[in-house]
Amino acid sequence: MPADPAASEPCGVRASSSPSSSPGGRGQVDPVAREVDDLLAAARENGSFSAAAWAAGSSAGVQRSGRVGTPSRQDPRPIGPDALFDLASVTKPIVALTLLRLVDRGLLALDTRVGEALEDWPDTPITRADLRSLLTHTSGAPGPTPLWREHADRDSFLHALAHLEFTDPGTWRYSSMGFIALGLVAERATGLPLDELVAREITHPLDMHETRFGPVDPARAVATEDCPWRGRLVRGTVHDENAVVLGAPAGHAGLFGTAHDLGLLAGALLCGELLAPELQRAMLGAEDGRPLGWWPREQCTYLGEGFGDRAFGHTGFTGTGLVLDPSRDSWYCLLANRIHPSRNSQGFEEVRAAFHELLARDRTTSPPPG
Repeated sequence: MPADPAASEPCGVRASSSPSSSPGGRGQVDPVAREVDDLLAAARENGSFSAAAWAAGSSAGVQRSGRVGTPSRQDPRPIGPDALFDLASVTKPIVALTLLRLVDRGLLALDTRVGEALEDWPDTPITRADLRSLLTHTSGAPGPTPLWREHADRDSFLHALAHLEFTDPGTWRYSSMGFIALGLVAERATGLPLDELVAREITHPLDMHETRFGPVDPARAVATEDCPWRGRLVRGTVHDENAVVLGAPAGHAGLFGTAHDLGLLAGALLCGELLAPELQRAMLGAEDGRPLGWWPREQCTYLGEGFGDRAFGHTGFTGTGLVLDPSRDSWYCLLANRIHPSRNSQGFEEVRAAFHELLARDRTTSPPPG
């Protein structure tokens, strides 16, 4: 069973701090948080995004955080702490953790093949792939695949998904297609829709009350692209086109959330609260250096020398990301709408790298309250 979160410090503590607050004391200005806010404010002025929210901490919780900008270039209101960002592919590790919880329950196994769960699918490469290879992006599933361009409805899309060609199994190649299949496997194994499963296994137990599949209230959502395909500004509905065609919660994209909520998830993972110890070690990549559901350290090219060899993370196309560094008991979350008003914005990768460098450079932590 997962570790008892109250069994040891600091995992029994869930501390938090307000934007630009000091880890050293209430009311003091935190120079590191201010430096991060200044970095993001300058990036906004340069057109990298209209809004960004961030947080960083440890297994004890959020230690510093901040936010800048407005929900869109047309909406002048400053974003609040409850602004919802389209998490895009940061959905993937959350769906992966949901699936791993089902493995913990004995409903699935890491060597379960997709075809064993989706028994009505034809015998094709995707049905022969096992869950472990899909979770580690080593199944041979193809990389970016815009099935939405030629398949306008769910049935046609799933038929195309089932017949995808695989190449070079065992080689790391990032694939959304594999995670769409994983979401379907989780649903078939339980008889529940994916949004209910994610809520039951992850967001409700961790009090991630703001994290949910869209659509969400547009008034609280941060805008993404002024999309030529849809002919409108996307705000409150999923940006990913493959997810749009699927028309239901999917395993690769579609969750909305806040930096605070992702901090709750990161703290729980650092504490080992979600998974049994053996599966927790596998999730962290203890077996072969490949974390389950996450990008390994070498694929997180935006991380500098201040991160350990076992650090891992995940980014999303919209400008989102979460990084965990277990050897340093730290995590970092940056959410932005870098594709607003269009996906042609420049400079965001440099901003992301600078964000992590600033926070990794200063690992000052606040003492747990009480």
